[in-house]
Amino acid sequence: MTPRLRAALDDIPVYRAGEALAGLTKLSSNENPFPPLPGVLDRAVAAAAEMHRYPDLSAAELIGELAKRLGVPEDHLAVGTGSVGVLQQIVQTVAQPGDEVVYPWRSFEAYPIVVRICGAATVAVPLAAGARLDLRALAAAVTDRTKLVLVCSPNNPTGPAVRREEFAAFLDAVPEDVLVVFDEAYVEFVRDDHAADGLDFLATHPNLCLLRTFSKAYGLAGLRVGYAVAHPTVAEAIRKCAVPFGVSSIAQHAAIESLRRQDAMRARVDAVVAQRRRVREALLRQGWAVPDTEANFVWLPTGVQTPAFAAECRRAGLLVRPFAAEGCRVTIGEPEDNDAFLETAGRWFDGRRRVAGTAGPA
Repeated sequence: MTPRLRAALDDIPVYRAGEALAGLTKLSSNENPFPPLPGVLDRAVAAAAEMHRYPDLSAAELIGELAKRLGVPEDHLAVGTGSVGVLQQIVQTVAQPGDEVVYPWRSFEAYPIVVRICGAATVAVPLAAGARLDLRALAAAVTDRTKLVLVCSPNNPTGPAVRREEFAAFLDAVPEDVLVVFDEAYVEFVRDDHAADGLDFLATHPNLCLLRTFSKAYGLAGLRVGYAVAHPTVAEAIRKCAVPFGVSSIAQHAAIESLRRQDAMRARVDAVVAQRRRVREALLRQGWAVPDTEANFVWLPTGVQTPAFAAECRRAGLLVRPFAAEGCRVTIGEPEDNDAFLETAGRWFDGRRRVAGTAGPA
């Protein structure tokens, strides 16, 4: 006889990471192509000498550094094991069986997983034209059972960012007792002057919680450090749901040092943004219908041809992130890797156009 496990877990998918294979260029996980920022590796190595000690449970130094950098009180902050770890803490604070969580789809694939693990019901709202979030539809999907709405900006995996005016209207439309999580994992890559910055709305909306990470712009994906910014009552609840000592000393010290290297971080992000712009413009010239992107990736709407396109990239030595029957997300990498991807994308697009006699890849 086997142990009796929760039946609710039977149909919950396992989170699927971007593929990694030796000898192939990995453009499948939205990783930063640069190594750790100056001084970060040295500080992390020094912290490793104390690995026989527990890390600071409260992450006090990291919280203090974040508070200064963001201009918020320390009691507005909670840290965890990457933004997805903090997301799970957030869902645990508000959602239980019988509740609903509203989110856009396609969006970050962890959303339905963490919601269903908590036993709540998922309410997926389709994207609007241009692979953008439909904030009006998200607000309209809120019911008396809704405890949480997730808003991803820039949206992973499609790229567009939520605009300031539409986010303001959305927040006004959502009931004050429903928590809104604004997932800004890629906020440092945003260059659209009209994009919403969650910090601008935090003071006037007690039901708003921001979700950010050190995995992307700061290049600490392997150390798992994320954080939430929320009003004190919400932030305290998020901290209660944290795994004790979840953020290691090495990760805390690396994050602190990374925060102190803002100029170097911005220079690297600028380089990625420049490559992002170059890649998207080249894809548009090839004929692809690539949506706007404010993240460190591009989205190709390959539809039913998604597996074929991903296979073509693999034959060219490139790993991309396919979403079956929808599209492929491709991380911006080193310039030479981007060149190889563009060559592959152009060749495949031209081949499909010749076969189909149309201007589209699907």
